[in-house]
Formats: sequence, C-alpha cells, structure tokens
Amino acid sequence: MAPVSVPIGKALRLADLHRRDGRMAEADSLCRGVLEAEPNSYEAEHLLGLIAYATGRLAEAVEHFRRAADLAPEVAIHHSNLGEVYRLIGRRDEAMAASERALAINPDLPEPWNNLATVAMERGDSQQALDNCRKAIALKPNCVDAYNNLGNILRVTGRLEDARETFLEAIKIKPDGVEAYVNLAEVHKFSVDDPYLAAMEALAESRGLSDAERSHLDFALGSAYRDTKDYGRSFQRYLSGNAGLRARLSYNEKFALALFGHIERVFTPALIATKSGSGSPSALPIFILGMPRSGTTLVEQILASHPQVHGGGELNTLAEAMLTVPGPDGRALSSPAAVAGFSTKELTEIGTRCVEAMHRLAPHAKHVTDKRPNNYYLVGLIHFVLPNAKIIHVVRDPVDTCVSCFTKFFALENQNFDLAELGRYYKRYEHLMAHWQRILPPGRILEVRYESVVADLEGETRRILAHCGLDWDDRCLAFYETQRTVNTASAAQVRQPIYDSSIGRWHHYEEFLGPLLAELSHPGDAVASNG
Repeated sequence: MAPVSVPIGKALRLADLHRRDGRMAEADSLCRGVLEAEPNSYEAEHLLGLIAYATGRLAEAVEHFRRAADLAPEVAIHHSNLGEVYRLIGRRDEAMAASERALAINPDLPEPWNNLATVAMERGDSQQALDNCRKAIALKPNCVDAYNNLGNILRVTGRLEDARETFLEAIKIKPDGVEAYVNLAEVHKFSVDDPYLAAMEALAESRGLSDAERSHLDFALGSAYRDTKDYGRSFQRYLSGNAGLRARLSYNEKFALALFGHIERVFTPALIATKSGSGSPSALPIFILGMPRSGTTLVEQILASHPQVHGGGELNTLAEAMLTVPGPDGRALSSPAAVAGFSTKELTEIGTRCVEAMHRLAPHAKHVTDKRPNNYYLVGLIHFVLPNAKIIHVVRDPVDTCVSCFTKFFALENQNFDLAELGRYYKRYEHLMAHWQRILPPGRILEVRYESVVADLEGETRRILAHCGLDWDDRCLAFYETQRTVNTASAAQVRQPIYDSSIGRWHHYEEFLGPLLAELSHPGDAVASNG
C-alpha cells in the first residue's frame, strides 16, 4: 500500500465521505494509505474500525478501535465504539470497562450509556438496563439506537405494548430505519392496509440498504405477510432473507454434520462406564435443550414460575467452565469429544466451576435452569461433570421446528440454512439425541413433547416437576404471568396463556417446502453420509 498523495487531512475527510456513502473499499484504501504516511494516525485507525464494523469484521474492528484508543486515550468515542464491538463479540467485561472509560471522559455521551444498558440486560439486570437506556435518551432525545434498545428491553421483560410504542417512537425519529421495523414485527400484528406494512414495502424497494439490512427487512416482511395470511409472499421474503444471510455465513455443512458423528464415536457405553462416578454432586442445574424453536423457552418459563427455580436463560457457564480447567496435557477441554483424556478430578472441577457460576446468578434458588438449545452436543459431558443435574430434551414436530427456525432471524448464530441443509442438520441432531438415550442410564433424560404440553399443560407440568424433584405449585400453570427476563426469540409467545395455533403451522407453506420435506423423509441419508 503506497502512502496517500494528497494531504493527510484531506485524505481522511475523503475516506469518511466514502464510508458514509457505502464505498467501503475506497475508504479502506485511503485510510491504509494514511497509515503508511503517518503510522500513528488515530483518525485513520478509528475510521478503519468503523469500516470493519460496518462490514461485519468485528475482530478487526476491535483491533483498530483499540489502537485508536491507545493513540488518543482522551477521545471518548474511541472507547465508546470499542465497548460496543466488545459487547457484540461477547466480551462483556471489556465492553463494560471501555464504556465506563468513555463516560469518565465525557459523561454526556449517550452511546456508552446505551451500550451499558445492553450489557446490563445480558447480565440479567433489567432495571439497570432500563435506567441506562433512559439516560441515553435524556442526553439525546432523538437517539434511535437507544429507543430500539429500550423497546427490546421492554419486550424481553414482558411489557409488550410499551415495547410496541417505543419502536413506533423510533420509527418517528428515523422513518427509514430498518431496525425499528424489524423490532416492531416482533410485537405488532399487521393488517393488509397497515401503514407500517406499506412503509416497510417502500423501504424494501429503496436502493440505500446494506445487504444485512435487506435480509433483516425480508424477515420482518415475511412475518407481516404471515399476519395477513399472504403465505406466498411471506415465504418468498423468508427465502430471500435466508439467502442473504446464508451468503454471509461461514457455515461448513460437512464439518458441522461430521461433528455429530465424532461425538458419537467418542461417547460409547465403555466410556460411560469408565467415567461415571466423577463430577460435582450438586443438583442445582437443570439443562433444557433441543433444537431452537422447539419449545425450550416455554418449558423453562413453566419451571421458572416455580418459587424454587431461577430461570437462567441461555447460559454459557458450562462452556466457560470447560475452557478454564486444563487437562493432563495442559490444554482446556475445548471440545466435548476431548473428555476421554480428562481425569475424574478434572471433570469434577469443571462441574464445580459451572455450579459456582450458576449459584452466583441466584444464591437462594434450589435449581437454576440453562436453556441453551445446542447443549445437545454436551449431554455426555453433563452426565460426567454434573451427574445429579437434570436434563430435559424438548421435542416438537420436525417440520414445524425447521420451518420456525427458517422463518426467524437469529442475530448472532448460524441458525439460518437453506431448506435442504436445515433438514439434514435436523436429522443429524435427532440421531445424536437417540444416541444419548441409548447409552445413558434410563430416565437420565426426560423427553418432553411441545404438542403434549399444549394438549395437557397440567399433566406435562407434573411430569417435568417430578423429574426435577420439585413439589407441585399452581403458579407453573400461570407461567405467562411470571415476571422475568426472557431474552430469546420466543419472548412474546411465553407472555400468553397456552395456545395451539403454532401446531401444524408449516402447512401454510407446504407447497414451498419440497427440499426440506425430502430430507426429513429419508431418515438414514444424513447419518450414512456423515456418521
């Protein structure tokens, strides 16, 4: 990269103009040219961070924002932007520290308050999240990001109408802002003549959307057309949204499916016999797992309505415990398949650390739930490190499950596949769960069918409570009244009494589901080619 041939100040201004116009390659080239001429240009580093952020290269954005903050530590926005990206990649402690550093420099900057609101929400402190959001709005009444954030906090804490009004306020501030419409689609029932539907359609026709914004808007329109029972247009939007997401994902199907087979080959009846007897004796954890959109949030909400249970949501405590305990070769347990090389002592330490982290969430609870759906990979490990933990596997009709996944935008997860990939993935997951049932002791995993819960809420609730060693409590039947944060895609649904309208919903889209139905109807194909 050659140094820029124009004055550095002019080059930086031109780079920022290019960035704002979406000409990221030209902006990037100019900034790198500036750094060739002036290696300590914090302005160029900060701009490169903004470019990397806008194009989804978050790890790179962290490095540029960090260098900008090191070169000019007195500039609050460097720390603020660094905190935002730290949060997006899951480094909450660093996100909080960077945001607080920004506020120490300039307490009137709204962005770090907004970022701290999200961090607080992710940590389960909804009141602090609301307070921080409102500080951001007080400082900048037209801060659309803070309104969107506030609306999402209200949504996951069950205040759905307040959330709707807040998203509408965001739309007033920024009528062409995609995020507010995407959020609105979670809490608003659209009609054919709905002005917000018309506004979304007009926005979808505009030329100024990024690829990511277009995908997000496709999912929102898919939901809106579903509300109006225009299922053909709805599914076309879901197809377009998924295609846009799939183009930006690094999903490797061969590797993903092979991982299931690798786990099955490692966790054999012989290994179960050898490693059993290790682990923490605590019965604190309850693991609720299954495919996304299978009903795990509903089952957790029922349990969290019991006074002795704290609903932890989708925790990462087990994975974090795995990564902090070194094995005999000095390396952490980075994959569940590496468990064969770990001693009883090491497995017990992993379980103990997981329990300690969960206990800190709710010191007085008899049980804490973890409903991270893809803990199905870790069932064998859970059996070893937490032999008294309860495991609940939630199952829903395979086609309903897959269609629900396909029609839901998952912000930070590789949950969006094409229809055939989704079918193959489901069959491989199903095979793994059958493997766990075969090799683990009878009754170790309680299977709960979503449709059975809908048909017989009290009977299935009694089954679930008995499996967890809990006495009956009527509050579990009124789960929709339980005040707690539900930070998942099902946040709105579990605020309603039990309903059956989601059962068989896939039939609305049946004519479009050929690739998915073909994969689901051949039970051995995915396993035979990858097992």
